[in-house]
Amino acid sequence: MIHTLLETIQDPADLRRLPRAQLKPLADELRSFLLESVARTGGHLSSNLGTVELTIALHYVFDTPRDRLVWDVGHQTYPHKILTGRRERMATLRQLGGLSGFPQRTESEYDTFGTAHSSTSISAALGMAIAAQMKGEDRHAVAIIGDGAMTAGMAFEALNNAGVQEDIRLLVILNDNDMSISPPVGALNRYLAQLLSGQFYAAAKNVGRTVLKPVPPLFELARRLEQGAKGMVGPATLFEKFGFNYVGPIDGHDLDALIPTLENLRQLRGPQFLHVVTKKGQGYKLAEADPVAYHGPGKFDPAVGIVPPTGAVKPTFTQIFGQWLCDMAEQDPRLVGITPAMREGSGLVEFHRRFPGRYHDVGIAEQHAVTFAAGLACEGLKPVVAIYSTFLQRAYDQLIHDVAIQNLPVVFALDRAGLVGADGATHAGAYDIAYLRCIPNMALACPADERECRQLLSTAYAQNGPVAVRYPRGAGVGVAPLPGLEGLPFGKAELRRLRLSKPEREGAPQGVAILAFGTLLYPALEAAERLDATVVNMRWAKPLDLELLQEIAATHEALVTVEEGCVAGGAGSAVGEALHAAGLLRPVLQLGLPDRFIEHGDPAKLLALQGLDAAGIEASIRSRFGALVGSGRPGLKAVA
Repeated sequence: MIHTLLETIQDPADLRRLPRAQLKPLADELRSFLLESVARTGGHLSSNLGTVELTIALHYVFDTPRDRLVWDVGHQTYPHKILTGRRERMATLRQLGGLSGFPQRTESEYDTFGTAHSSTSISAALGMAIAAQMKGEDRHAVAIIGDGAMTAGMAFEALNNAGVQEDIRLLVILNDNDMSISPPVGALNRYLAQLLSGQFYAAAKNVGRTVLKPVPPLFELARRLEQGAKGMVGPATLFEKFGFNYVGPIDGHDLDALIPTLENLRQLRGPQFLHVVTKKGQGYKLAEADPVAYHGPGKFDPAVGIVPPTGAVKPTFTQIFGQWLCDMAEQDPRLVGITPAMREGSGLVEFHRRFPGRYHDVGIAEQHAVTFAAGLACEGLKPVVAIYSTFLQRAYDQLIHDVAIQNLPVVFALDRAGLVGADGATHAGAYDIAYLRCIPNMALACPADERECRQLLSTAYAQNGPVAVRYPRGAGVGVAPLPGLEGLPFGKAELRRLRLSKPEREGAPQGVAILAFGTLLYPALEAAERLDATVVNMRWAKPLDLELLQEIAATHEALVTVEEGCVAGGAGSAVGEALHAAGLLRPVLQLGLPDRFIEHGDPAKLLALQGLDAAGIEASIRSRFGALVGSGRPGLKAVA
């Protein structure tokens, strides 16, 4: 499709100069460009197709970037990026050095707040609205939040705080894309929505309150009539109880409804709430029919759609977990699976189908998910919380207070541990080793491959206290899992390679030993072959296998720890602490993620840039311990 009109839009000011009649053709061009672009790069599709008209209307009515738009989660902001001067860079989306898949303040002044985790928009927009009020600036803050994100407690905490701020310029837009538009939503609803958002209605309501309040029966009648009129349109009561003026629901794909309603709301003061109904995948029939499949597809041909891969495909760690969960549930009726709104992403689809009575999707409510699991564990059930490493951060207090202090047997299956590639820093599981190992009673397993993942999940499930098992996104090296549910020894490591060179004198420590945590075992083994180094598959970041660690420290001159997690406070730090506690002074080189956020890009390339591929591990060891590798000569003085 030719995008003649779209090509004239370099920023929202260009958009606002268009006649109203050209906005619908622009929406068609924008949707077409979006589909073509995402098909070439991969990325989030369904949600972005659903926000085309809403994005156009917001930038058309509001004076962005002076008026602040805060997009919740932010994976639906591709139309926003295209209209704010980034159209030509869409070919670089989610690639190293390219556009982020989420709003990012360093990327554009139109990205007023960085988002990628859900339910933060209302809090941020409220902060911006209060700041404008304090600074005497007459500008608006608009939070655009999805119906899924509204399940989180943080959204309601923000509504509760915002509802008492009477003179602020705050608009919350609920983008409801999980329900079909019912018959009342049409011409009549459009008229009522515009009427209820207009200055006349707002003024009349205030006058009515003043004049009728001294006459309680008339005031009550007027109040009921108002609620009745709004009840014809949508569920106003809840949000009005929070102190918001509720408008809607209106069709989020109807620009003739959106624009006048937004223009009216822009004139009002105080907290406003607009409920719009959109459809995921709007305008692309395949995505409309299966919005989940087209939520975050890879590259595909829009004319054909997503084509399932042919031939043998290595199972992902997520799939390994999903199969283990079903197998263990078949064996143990006490097992309960819990997810905070990540059924597909965490591999729980089959478990939900087979064990619906033991499956609980609690919504985007990580804090609740953890404490809910604790309650189940108190009653003798065996909860398994399937959660991304980066999302467990949101329930840290519950993890400590409700699970660990009470030493409850909850299994945490931590998906997306380490770097996640295209989703970038907001979704990278870089900190779980550091934030879990410092908690008493917690244990943390780091499987190196698919087989160990299944086995260590079984080990975790067999414990009487909290255990987390961390594993990365995607597939491993392809080590086929064993069919049974036998575990591995709790807290025990494995010697995978022993240095071949013999010491010059009997019993003398010699050479380098690499202590690998998780899937970096395999590049460590590759590097060790070229270095003639010993390699230990540590398997557990907590508890450490102190017996094997002390033996390795006693027989080697230097140690190297390798982990796909932050170096600060990570597994390497645990090794150093353990050696000092045992009085073993050995130099330890800690390899892992640096003290900075790693942006989006190809996962293999990102690991290589951090020196965590085989070549990088080898180079780091040669640089630090060059005299000890492959030389058979002692030569490094031990340091504290």
